[in-house]
Amino acid sequence: MARTAPKGNVMNLQTQPLVSVVTPVYNGEKYLSECIKSVLAQTYDNWEYTIVNNCSTDQTLEIAQRYAQQDERIRVHNNTQFLTAVQNFNHALHQISPESKYCKVVHADDWLFPDCTTQMLQVAQANPSVGVVSSYALEGVRVKHSGLPYPSTVVPGQDICRQSLLHSTYVFGSPSSLLIRSDLIKDRKAFYDASFHQTVDQAACYDVLQNTDFGFVHQVLTFSRVHDETLTSAAEGLNKLILEKLLLLKKYGPVYLSRQEYEQRLTQKMESYYVFLARCVIRRRGRKFWDYHRAGLETLGLPLSRVKLTKASIRELYMMFMGGVMHPRDTLQLMIHRVKDRKNA
Repeated sequence: MARTAPKGNVMNLQTQPLVSVVTPVYNGEKYLSECIKSVLAQTYDNWEYTIVNNCSTDQTLEIAQRYAQQDERIRVHNNTQFLTAVQNFNHALHQISPESKYCKVVHADDWLFPDCTTQMLQVAQANPSVGVVSSYALEGVRVKHSGLPYPSTVVPGQDICRQSLLHSTYVFGSPSSLLIRSDLIKDRKAFYDASFHQTVDQAACYDVLQNTDFGFVHQVLTFSRVHDETLTSAAEGLNKLILEKLLLLKKYGPVYLSRQEYEQRLTQKMESYYVFLARCVIRRRGRKFWDYHRAGLETLGLPLSRVKLTKASIRELYMMFMGGVMHPRDTLQLMIHRVKDRKNA
């Protein structure tokens, strides 16, 4: 098997830490080649690359094996049984080399800009206290992860998590956006918490940054597509993300915030949540929607309050009426339908 020739890094190979690159994938034939090519194009050379195929039914395995035959740094792990997305993320991380110092996740429908690993490593290597490194990212057609003033290269983990929880500063990004110190992965039975899905990467950052610092590169280094599951959730009108963000606050607010800060932030989040629910009352969302949010709030110990929901709904209807959006007759009809819905719930 041939190995791709080095690309002339400033450090010679012997002084370069090993980076374990990991791609968990299920039915990723459409974009997998592009993802793999982006890893091969890295200006940093001392990496191993494990592609974890989660029982794909398309050409994913064949594509991965073809590239593995061309470069000895690429290895394909073929799952014997299908795993959920988060289970497969954790399973993929278990495949990293015991010798690796850093881990770079890249999802099969994402890719890395050529200088990604080099730039992230420079921050990590220069600052041993850093446990996670992120950067600006191109998500679809938008640049994301803004919020840190330049040149905030290293930020205490406690500080960035406080900013995130108090002000919604979003700098962590998706798993593809992060370089993670490998010892933080090896020390945990499961790096990703299965309680989360759309915010699983953010939860992992909150966890490891309790005792490490956060590194950031002020360049666009990764590309992420909008995931189908996120689109599906939005299309269904469930808005799973709003519930997960509340779960994040419930779990990590007490860790990073004072009691007063946490209670104030929880109150703000719940007020926003009831505004969202009130708008869903007006749009007459179905039983599936209400079952989902009722069960989710119950799990968090914040059971759905019909009183708060009714007050929020009246406020929203009033705002719509005052804004000229609705005719008084329509407002009255909506209120009548709502009463009927409550009786049938």
